[in-house]
Amino acid sequence: MNKVTCECGHKNPFGTYLCESCGKPLKEDGRLANMRYEGVARRSQTYKKTIVDRVWNFFSSVKVGIWIIVLLLVSSSIGTLFPQEMYIPPGEDPSLYYAQEYGILGQLYYDLGFHNLYSSWWYMLLIAALGISLVIASLDRFVPLYRALKNQRVTRHAAFMKKQRVFGEAPIADSTDKDFQTAKKALEKKRYKVREENGNLLAEKGRFARWGPYVNHIGLIIFLIGGMLRFFPGMYLDDYVWVREGDTEVITGTNGEYFVENNEFLVELYDEEQEDIFQEALTRQNAPVVSNYQTSATLYKRSSETLGSETELEKIEDHDIRVNHPLTFEGISLYQVDYRLNELSNFTFGIESEDNQENVENISFEVDLTDPQMLYELDNDYQVEIIEYFPNFYINDDGEPSTLNRVPDNPRIIFELFPPGVDPEQDSGEISLIGVQVNEELNGEHDHAIRMLDVEMVDVTGLTVRRDHTLPVIITGGIIFMIGLVQGSYWHHRRIWLQRKDGKIMIAGHANKNWHALKKDIALLRSGTNLPGALDQLDEEKDEDPLGNKKTNEGGG
Repeated sequence: MNKVTCECGHKNPFGTYLCESCGKPLKEDGRLANMRYEGVARRSQTYKKTIVDRVWNFFSSVKVGIWIIVLLLVSSSIGTLFPQEMYIPPGEDPSLYYAQEYGILGQLYYDLGFHNLYSSWWYMLLIAALGISLVIASLDRFVPLYRALKNQRVTRHAAFMKKQRVFGEAPIADSTDKDFQTAKKALEKKRYKVREENGNLLAEKGRFARWGPYVNHIGLIIFLIGGMLRFFPGMYLDDYVWVREGDTEVITGTNGEYFVENNEFLVELYDEEQEDIFQEALTRQNAPVVSNYQTSATLYKRSSETLGSETELEKIEDHDIRVNHPLTFEGISLYQVDYRLNELSNFTFGIESEDNQENVENISFEVDLTDPQMLYELDNDYQVEIIEYFPNFYINDDGEPSTLNRVPDNPRIIFELFPPGVDPEQDSGEISLIGVQVNEELNGEHDHAIRMLDVEMVDVTGLTVRRDHTLPVIITGGIIFMIGLVQGSYWHHRRIWLQRKDGKIMIAGHANKNWHALKKDIALLRSGTNLPGALDQLDEEKDEDPLGNKKTNEGGG
């Protein structure tokens, strides 16, 4: 579109309301000048033809940005009603867990995908849309505003002066030159930057405050980028590892390079008899109160791995992992967050003859509940095969046996025993269902029985594995956001114009906020001078303006 040339010679983009140079209104619109964005032409209000224009105009709208924020807030709030999938007990099936724990609402929560909200595609699209809205809205306003403030002249058009909210005029007096110099010194003392042109003055202060919202946007965009980087591989890790006492487990997120061993798990309770500051609270507590729980851990690194041989581990360090005292290595931290005491670990079984109710020559075998063997070949040609293993047994909706998870909280094992002389490949054995206080024969009468002889339990520690390379980006965005917030909140942009034209002195002022401070600064200029007072033209219906100046026909005192 063609540019609009003002009478001062400056070429303004199409749609400009106030000339960027002299301030002359290029459109007659209202009694007072619309000084928002200095009356410049914004792209979103000028170009509306192509698809690019429509997309730009859509995302530059403040209303659209607010609606995106509302949608993010509402969806994020819903995502906190129930725990995300990463925080449910390890081994639980999400499709069953939410319905069992939270009923119909939990099932609906899972079906709608809120159990993995913050990594869902539509939530990522909302964050991306907010980022695009911030960038486009900022560019749509910042670029023309910067150009207008940079090009503004000291001498402004008379119509510009008269359309300012704070304005006054009076005839030129013999002391005008001296009054202008006195005003210039007073303004410079108030830390205004004063420019002079053809005997006219422009005093400006706090222009940097106008960029506060845009600094806010930059900080928020960086913050959003940091949040989205969490979904890139290697940038963020938040996972669990459960380690039994005496066991060594691979640390997730390390590509099988690092391992942690649980040497010992300790739980310490507050002593109710010891007098301390918590005594009153402990007295009211019926159950024991944990004062500390920690894991005495050893960190290993895989030193070499040869085909056909076991992995060799190199010890790195020993560390006592406690709450807020993690084990940290290679940017990864292991935090103590949970534990399980006396978890079932091993069952020891013996084979008993139904004739004499005695063990057959002390034949026994041990089943590791976390990793059971499928076949046990025993002495005297006895064989035991595990047909089915349910670590956490329950009957599902179809009336069939199943397991809630892989944690052995309620184990059930279906054994098939093959006595001597019975061929496992041709004959069927004696099938039994065995668990804690459960021993059922499933295929008729048996000549032998599998009896539980011993139970071993072990403590299990729950460690969070966390790595966050996005934190510096998020902190940087937060700091920049706060700088912009302070910049735009505690300072304000003020301008005062003093000029002589057509035998009159005109004074005008504008502030983006805090008009009271601007009026006080203008009132100070009258001290010891014959400069005119200025009225707030929004308050002309009153007998006196907020500065206490009596109104005159000239609009000044």
